[in-house]
Amino acid sequence: MIKWILGLLIVVAAAAGGFWVSADKDMKALISHLPTDANVLFWSVEQRDAAFRTMDRIPILAKANIIATGDRVYPLPKGNPLTIGTDVDAYMKTQRTAGLVIVQDGKVRMEKYGLDFSAEGKWTSFSVAKSFTSTLVGAAIKDGYIKSIDDKVSAYIPDLKGSVYDDVTIKQLLTMTSGVKWNEDYEDPKSDVALFNKHKAENGMDVTVSYMRNLPREAPAGSKWVYKTGETNLIGVLVSSATNKTLSEYLSEKLWAPFGMEQNASWLLGATGHEISGCCIQASTRDYARFGLFMLAGAKVDGVGILPDDWIAPATSKQADIGIPGKGYGYQWWTYDDGSYAAQGIFGQGIFIDPKRNLVIASNSNWPRATDPNTVGAQREAFYKAVQAAVDAETNTASR
Repeated sequence: MIKWILGLLIVVAAAAGGFWVSADKDMKALISHLPTDANVLFWSVEQRDAAFRTMDRIPILAKANIIATGDRVYPLPKGNPLTIGTDVDAYMKTQRTAGLVIVQDGKVRMEKYGLDFSAEGKWTSFSVAKSFTSTLVGAAIKDGYIKSIDDKVSAYIPDLKGSVYDDVTIKQLLTMTSGVKWNEDYEDPKSDVALFNKHKAENGMDVTVSYMRNLPREAPAGSKWVYKTGETNLIGVLVSSATNKTLSEYLSEKLWAPFGMEQNASWLLGATGHEISGCCIQASTRDYARFGLFMLAGAKVDGVGILPDDWIAPATSKQADIGIPGKGYGYQWWTYDDGSYAAQGIFGQGIFIDPKRNLVIASNSNWPRATDPNTVGAQREAFYKAVQAAVDAETNTASR
C-alpha cells in the first residue's frame, strides 16, 4: 500500500512538472527502490541503501524537524594519513560502509566513502541518536529544567503516573535498568521494538508514553539491564516536557549551532509529532565525528561546559553490566574498560571515542542484518583496535 501511494504521488508530481528530470540521484534511487513496509527493520538491503540517505525526504513514512546549524563551522583540518594494519577498502566493503571519518588529535587522519555516498550526504543514525538524547538530559540539568537524575520519571511525564514507571528514576532510564519487560528482537515482527511505533496512541498522549505505560515489570527497578529503545523515547519526551522545547530546537541551541556543525541535520518524528529520540537523526558523517570531538573536549563551547561538571565521567563509564567482558553501559553510551566509549546504531552506525588517544571514529553503514555481533559487529570491534594500535605505533615511534 505504501509503495502504491508513493508511486501515485510520484506520477502526480511528474505530470505537474517533470519530477524525474529535476530529481537528484538519491531521490531517483529511492524511487527505484521504494519501501514496501513502514517498518525499516523489514526493508531489503537495496531499499535501505536508497532510504538511509533520504529518510527525512519520505514524509509519507515520517515527518522530520530540522536541527539548525549556525554561522560557524568547527574546523576539521587534514592530518597525515594514518597507516592501519588492515585492508580498509575490504573492511568497508564487508561492512557495506557509506562513510568513515577518523579524527585524531583534532585532524582528519582518514576519510573514505562507499555505496555512492559522499561528505555532503546525510545518513540516518538509528540508535546513535540515543547518545545525543542522553546528552540533552545533562544539558537540561545544567540549565535547571531537570533537578536530578534521581528524580522519578513520572514526575516529568504525568501520563506515566499509575504505571510501573512510578518506581523508575531518570538514571535507571539512562542506564536501561528500569526492570520493565521489553523485547528488542529486531527480526521478530511481534517484538516491542517492532510494534511500539505502530501503536495507536490514547487521545492526547504521546505514542511512546501510551505504549510504555502498559508494560509489565519483570525485575525490581535498578536490578537488571535490558536494552530498550522505547525507554530512550521516554527520555526524549521527558526532556521536551521539562524544557518546553522540541528536541531538535534544544539540540540546535545547546550543541549543533554553537559548536559548529557543518550542515543542518534532521530528526524524524513519531506518529504524535515528537522526535523519535531513540533513533533517527539524519546528519553527515563529518558532523557525527564533530559530536565525538565535542565529547572529547569536555562538552564545552568556547570554554563553557553545557553539561554538569560531574556528568561525562559517569555517563561514559560502566553503570550497568551487560554480560560482555570488558564492556558495559553508561548513560546511553556503550563503554569499554579501557576508558573508550561509543554510540552505536543498528545496521552499522557508530561513533567510537577514545580519550586516551584523542581519537574519534565515525562510521555509517548498511549491514546485511540489523545487528550481528559475531560477524560484522566483531569486525568493527577489531577495526577499532587496529586503529588504536596504529595510533600507538606512531606514538612509540615518535618517542624514540
